[in-house]
Amino acid sequence: MNYLLLIPATLLLLLVFGFPLIRYFWLSLHASSVLTGLEPIYNNGANWIRLISDGRFWQDLYQTSRFAVFSVGIEMILALVIALLLNNEWKSKQIYRSITLLPWALPTTIMALSWRWIFNTPYGPIDQILNLIGFNNLNILSNPSLAWVGTVIADVWKTTPFIALILLAGLQTIPVDLYEAFRLEGGSPKQSFLYITLPLLKPYLLLGLIFRLAQAFGVFDLIQVMTGGGPASSTESLAIYSYLNAMRFLDFGYSSTIMLASFMILIFVCLSAYIVTITITNNFRRYKL
Repeated sequence: MNYLLLIPATLLLLLVFGFPLIRYFWLSLHASSVLTGLEPIYNNGANWIRLISDGRFWQDLYQTSRFAVFSVGIEMILALVIALLLNNEWKSKQIYRSITLLPWALPTTIMALSWRWIFNTPYGPIDQILNLIGFNNLNILSNPSLAWVGTVIADVWKTTPFIALILLAGLQTIPVDLYEAFRLEGGSPKQSFLYITLPLLKPYLLLGLIFRLAQAFGVFDLIQVMTGGGPASSTESLAIYSYLNAMRFLDFGYSSTIMLASFMILIFVCLSAYIVTITITNNFRRYKL
């Protein structure tokens, strides 16, 4: 009987996510561009054949994956540290918790503009400080080898509080009695963290990981504002590449193919991350500290 309560939410998800996916799949099997007068014409899967041989797609897939792995990995570690600190009993902790959430509360566009100015050459504060101490400009956002690092730093600063908030909520659900009983049995703080905190925090770690992987893999606004995908397409993500095909080249069929392929890859990545996280947390007791 309780399953009937899920029907409205399921129908809403099907409407919000199901219809666009079906539309993307249908368009991916058709040519719909300026050459066809924007009329969809079935092309026997030519979009998918083009995708497989598209070097720019694979380059953007690598760049998107690199961005997601580094940003989410760093965010998970920092968020866990911040959540543990904020979970302690100390004076004015509510103030510090509120301050921690400020970066996440800022609109992404405004935040990205701020970081673009910070990394600006030669007027940004980073290069100004380097010049004062006698070093050359880094030219972060104009260097194809460094620009992606700037986007990762901005994303970590922006979204780490989001994961920290999730993990802090998880820490609040762990009974203090467990730590006290474990300490009386001779357990060290490291062992209590390994055998109590992390296993009980597993659902929240998974929630934060899946949420952030989905967001990072579909990153668009942050990179669009900071670098526009440059320099030399070195920070271009799959979302930006799909956007360019749809809005600049008016090739809606191929743009849909890119988005659908990205979605399928994202599902595989999230499932892999889920399995790896479950495996690691289930084997914590094998380690001796």
